[in-house]
This record gives sequence, C-alpha cells and structure tokens, in this order.
Amino acid sequence: MPYVNIKITDEGVTKEQKHALIKGATQLLVDVLNKNPATTVVVIDEVNTDNWGIGFDQVTELRRK
Repeated sequence: MPYVNIKITDEGVTKEQKHALIKGATQLLVDVLNKNPATTVVVIDEVNTDNWGIGFDQVTELRRK
C-alpha cells in the first residue's frame, strides 16, 4: 500500500487543487510502479507559514519581503 505525504503551506489552496494533487500523485504511482489506486493513500498536510522555515527565516517573513 503506497503512502504519499504532500506538505504545502496553507496559502489558499482550493479543494479542486487538492483533488488534482491526490489524483496526480496516485496516477504517478500507477504509471511508474503499477500500483493499485484503490490501495494508494495520499495525505495533504497544510502547514502555517509561521511553522515553515527556509534558511533562518519563517516563510511568513520571506513572503513579506
């Protein structure tokens, strides 16, 4: 059973975009590894930009610059 975890910032991702991510990740596993989509799990974690850092800065601060 493949498990895919996608982490994104919580900056207005729509339900439709999330569906496209789930569908695309599942299809990639079907195409590349011949996995069964019925047993493929995709989880999307939305992370607040205060909790996401790049280098020494929070993404919230980087977005303000």
